[in-house]
Amino acid sequence: MSEPCRFVIFGAAGHLARTKLLPSLYDLECAGRLADGLSFTALARREMDTDGWRAHLTEVLAERRGEHPNEAAARRLAGRFDYLCGDHQDPDLYRRLRRSIEATGACRNVVFYLAVPPNQFRYIVSGLADAGLNEAGDAHRIVVEKPFGHDVASARALNAQLRAHYRERQIYRIDHYLGKETVQNLFVFRFANSVIEPLWNRHLIDHVQIILDEQEGIDTRAGYYDQTGALRDMVQSHLLQVLSLVAMEPPAALDADQLQAEKVKVLRSIRPLDDAVDASAVRGRYAGYLQEPGVAPDSSTETYVAMKLWVDNWRWHGVPFYLRTGKRLAERQSRVAIRFRDPPQQLFRQMSGGRREPNWLILSLQPEETIHFELQARQPGLRMSPRLLRVSTAYRTPQEQALDAYATLLLGVIEGDRSLFIHFDEVQLAWQVLDPLLRRWEGNGDGLVEYQPGTWGPEQSARLFERPHQHWRNDR
Repeated sequence: MSEPCRFVIFGAAGHLARTKLLPSLYDLECAGRLADGLSFTALARREMDTDGWRAHLTEVLAERRGEHPNEAAARRLAGRFDYLCGDHQDPDLYRRLRRSIEATGACRNVVFYLAVPPNQFRYIVSGLADAGLNEAGDAHRIVVEKPFGHDVASARALNAQLRAHYRERQIYRIDHYLGKETVQNLFVFRFANSVIEPLWNRHLIDHVQIILDEQEGIDTRAGYYDQTGALRDMVQSHLLQVLSLVAMEPPAALDADQLQAEKVKVLRSIRPLDDAVDASAVRGRYAGYLQEPGVAPDSSTETYVAMKLWVDNWRWHGVPFYLRTGKRLAERQSRVAIRFRDPPQQLFRQMSGGRREPNWLILSLQPEETIHFELQARQPGLRMSPRLLRVSTAYRTPQEQALDAYATLLLGVIEGDRSLFIHFDEVQLAWQVLDPLLRRWEGNGDGLVEYQPGTWGPEQSARLFERPHQHWRNDR
C-alpha cells in the first residue's frame, strides 16, 4: 500500500498526542522515515491557529526530547502541520477538513487517527462518512485506541459503528504492547532459531507465566480505572496478546492476515472458564485503594488479577498458562517465564542435596530487556555435583537507542503494514475468554482480597498452581 499524503490526528491537544504520538512522529522525522509529501492536520477543540499549533508542537518536543533535540527535524515536522479547531459533533468540521485535504491536490490516501475516548468514535466516523472521507477503497485508514469495548456486546457494537463506514482492512486497532521491540522479539526468538522449536511444546514445557507487574497505583486515573479494573485494562489486551504470540503456530508468511489468523487460532483454543471461574482466577485490591481521590467508596474494582488458562490444542494440551498483573506490587516488571519439565530420571538428586533446580527460560520485556536461560552444569571440584548456570544476554547494546512503541506502530500505519495491529476477531475472542469472570465480578465485592502495597499481591494466588513445585517466578 502506498504511503498516505495526509495524516489527521483527532484529539491532537490531548495527553496521548502530547506524550506518545507527537514525540514518536519526531523520532520518525529524525530517522528520515516520513515521506517528503506527507502532511499532517492537528484537530482539537482548543482555540488556536496553525502558527499557534506549531509553537505548541515545538514546546512539546522540547519538553519530551531533553537537552539536545534535533532542531532541524523539529522544524521540518512542525512545517508539515496545519491546524483545525472544532467539535467532533459539528458537521461543519468535517466539511472544513475535506476542503483542507483537497487543497493539497488529489489526495486519496489519508490516515485518520482517533486519539479520543471510544464514546467519540461514532461521531467522528459518521462525520467523516457524511463528508465523503471514507470513499477511497482501502487507501483511507482509521486508527483507534483501546479499550475496544468493555465486554463482548459493547465491543461488537463499537465494531459495528466502525464497519458501517470502513472495511476491516482499513481499521487499525492499536495495542501499544505489540509495538514494543521486546514483544516483537518473542516472535523472532521463536521462529528464527531452529533449536527452540523442538522445545516449544507440552512434552518439554511444564508451565508458562506471563507477568506484567506495576509499582505505581492509579495516580490521577480514577475516573477511568475505577470503571475498568485490571482484568479489562491489562488482561483482555496486553496479556492475552502476549499469550497468543507465545503459543501460536508458525505462520505461512509474514503478513498481517497470516499472523492474525494464527493468533485467532490460539484464542479460540483457550478452554472456556464457565465451569471453573473461582478455581481459575484470584482478584485483589491494594490496601488504600478506596482512599484514592475519585474512587467510589463502594467500589468493587480489582487492581490485581492472577489467573490460569489452558490452551486446548495439540501443542499445548495439559500445559497451564499463568497470567498475573497488578498495581502497587513489589517491582515493575514484565516478562514471559517458561519452566521446563524435570528430567525423567533424577541422576544427580543425592549429589545436589535432594534439591531439583529446574530449567527456566525468561524473556524479560521491561524494565530489563534480556533473555535469561538457566541450565545445569558440573560444579568445579572433585565431585560430580551439578549447579545452576545462568546464561543471560541483553536484547540491545548500549549504543542502540530504545524507541517508543508508538514509533513502530505509527510507521506501520503510514506504510500500511497491519501485522502489529489487532483484527476484530482477536478482540471478540479475548472478551469471550473473560466474559465469565466479568459476569461473576461485576458490581460484586465477594472474593476481592486485599493486599499490602509493595508485596507480590494476595497469597491466595498460589492456589492456582497445579503442582507443588510450581510457584510465581518473581526474581530475575
